[in-house]
Amino acid sequence: MLRILNVEPDQYSDDARSILKTIGHLVEQNMERDELLKSLSGVDVLIVRLRHQVNAELMDAAPALKVIVSATTGLDHIDMEYAEKKNITVLSLRGEVAFLRSIPATAELTWGLLLALTRNIPSAHASVLNSEWQRDRFKGHEIAGKRLGILGLGRIGEKIAAYGLVFGMQVSAYDPYPRDIIPGVAMKNSMEALLRESDVLSVHVPLNAETQNLLGAREFNSLPKGSYLVNTARGAVLDENALLDAIRSEHLAGAALDVLAGERTSEDSPLIEYARAHSNLLITPHIGGATYESMRATEMFMANKLKQYVESHIYKTT
Repeated sequence: MLRILNVEPDQYSDDARSILKTIGHLVEQNMERDELLKSLSGVDVLIVRLRHQVNAELMDAAPALKVIVSATTGLDHIDMEYAEKKNITVLSLRGEVAFLRSIPATAELTWGLLLALTRNIPSAHASVLNSEWQRDRFKGHEIAGKRLGILGLGRIGEKIAAYGLVFGMQVSAYDPYPRDIIPGVAMKNSMEALLRESDVLSVHVPLNAETQNLLGAREFNSLPKGSYLVNTARGAVLDENALLDAIRSEHLAGAALDVLAGERTSEDSPLIEYARAHSNLLITPHIGGATYESMRATEMFMANKLKQYVESHIYKTT
């Protein structure tokens, strides 16, 4: 029987758990790194979210490991090249476009961050909790009529475009790969053209060799003065030092980030230090997909995907 280890079981879907138990012996336990490395002997299947870096050290500590399961589209937390070298299969949500189109969580968070940023919602709420009632102090900006630029018009970008149109924004997008025309969305022929005409830039590109530090000082300066940036993709898509410079210089009015380049060691991040003292930079801890509904759906999807893989590649379950 396969030994399945789920190292991030908190609030894991009971329905997904039931599926896993038909595949093999399921062990669920939160573990710190040192404990995890000592617990991998004999593990055939490892289930992770984003807490652990699944690198060569971890895979070498799991000589029986056959499959890594991650209910994510981004895989920068897994050394994919080393997994291939070790003949370890990585099952994820990457490429599962039809299923992912049914999951609105990240798009909804993107819009929530935009409204929170432009209307000063977090700082206004904190002020009230501090026994203050200073309406004029938190005057914000409307987004109706503003120019929304969407960098990456995939499944999330498409949802953001729809939200922007409903809110009365002028919506433009750039994607290097051909996309179906979306009524009401102006497609730009380059990223530079998109940046020049974006009062709000929403970033929705995958992290890969082409998009690492895709947006730096030149790109931020190409945005109109007083514009906003929202990133719910991956932190390393941005040059974070350049972003901080653009905010400090007031070229950008502000930014909202659900992701950072060094999320797992973010305590010393200059962005977090700045956000502690300034309300025009909002940072959330990679919660884009963290809704009860989306996590249940993705965990069940991945449990079934694992079951199908096991039945077709390892052995027939009974």
